[in-house]
Amino acid sequence: MSLARLNQALVAEVKALEAEGRAKAPERVVVGYVPPRDGFGPRYRLAGSDKLFLRMNSNSYLSLSHDPRLLEAADRATRELGVGPGAVRFIDGTFSYHVELEKRIAAFVGKPAAKIFNAAYTANLGQALALSSPQTFWIGDELNHNSIIRAMRIAGVPKENRAIYKHNDLDELAQRLAAVPSGIRRVVVIFDGVFSMRGDFTPLAELNEVLAPHRDRFPEGLVTVMDDSHGVGAYGVTGRGTEEHAGASCDVLIGTFGKAFGVNGGFVASSPEVIEALRQKADTYIYSNPLGVGDCAAACEAIAIADAPEGRERLARLRERTQQFREGVAKLGWETIPGPHPIVPLLVRDTAKARRLVQHLYEHGVLAVGLTYPVVPRGEETIRFQINAAHTPADIAYVLEVLERFSG
Repeated sequence: MSLARLNQALVAEVKALEAEGRAKAPERVVVGYVPPRDGFGPRYRLAGSDKLFLRMNSNSYLSLSHDPRLLEAADRATRELGVGPGAVRFIDGTFSYHVELEKRIAAFVGKPAAKIFNAAYTANLGQALALSSPQTFWIGDELNHNSIIRAMRIAGVPKENRAIYKHNDLDELAQRLAAVPSGIRRVVVIFDGVFSMRGDFTPLAELNEVLAPHRDRFPEGLVTVMDDSHGVGAYGVTGRGTEEHAGASCDVLIGTFGKAFGVNGGFVASSPEVIEALRQKADTYIYSNPLGVGDCAAACEAIAIADAPEGRERLARLRERTQQFREGVAKLGWETIPGPHPIVPLLVRDTAKARRLVQHLYEHGVLAVGLTYPVVPRGEETIRFQINAAHTPADIAYVLEVLERFSG
């Protein structure tokens, strides 16, 4: 068989990942959804288990993915125009729902224009392809998401044209800016709005102050690119994310419909000129089919809900449950990283203990993510909890009770 030797080599490579602690566990399969009842939020069924599970590992911060209005919008659009576009957008694959979603998300985040992608990951790849040039220098936070790191490689940014600063260390960012070599025409400073492993955020206003003295140094500008996939919809007074929370803005905003909005897909929002450059230069836009109209219609409905009084109510519940959980883990003596975001990390600081805690939670019907070396540095082993608007006071109380019963 022609794959025999390759199969053997790949098995060895996977075993090496296992030995390093980097291999992924078998994927659990969700097979059922149980709506909220009796004072508790939704529960989920997993293949091979008779238990009902509380998800404390979901990015669906506003709990919209099962909302009947989204389901009806997706069904209506799909019946009207089909389950898939049948072509990339340049070849008559642009449908009215794509255009409408771009208008809706641009208005929601307060940018002049937007372009949607089939994922925030491909949006990051696309923006790097569109914004980079041989005379562009990139500076990024050391904890940036994998999609940003991968974007630099796909865009072919050479080592001499990029630099990294320590996480949220604005003094080091200033040093990196001062050291940008001569001949550079354009500088891009790129960072996450909310850092997904920690739940902390970029101090955007202070970062802009650091950049201000350098704004006129480069003929083609000094611009900020922020991936706020975990921020938009999830926090800020009206759910506008890190820009709203920090009282400051970025030049190019990357986001997703797959987290707070509960649907699928990603976007880039910026000036009309940046968006047209994406349309012309971003391979992940040009050569890939767009979202189906069902996703687009559901995302439009989610944005409408988030932008209405109901959205503020969901955010308020989300803040209340986040505060309840943060106060509870503090009383139990667990170490965490403070902040307003519904990502709440518990710093266990021991790989074996982290794995035992994840198993303990699972045995009591709670799904949470354990982050161990090499995903995080040794000594920073973490259990990441994510609060959703559909979680009830009883849900949070139950998780805190399970944590209290953990013997270590």
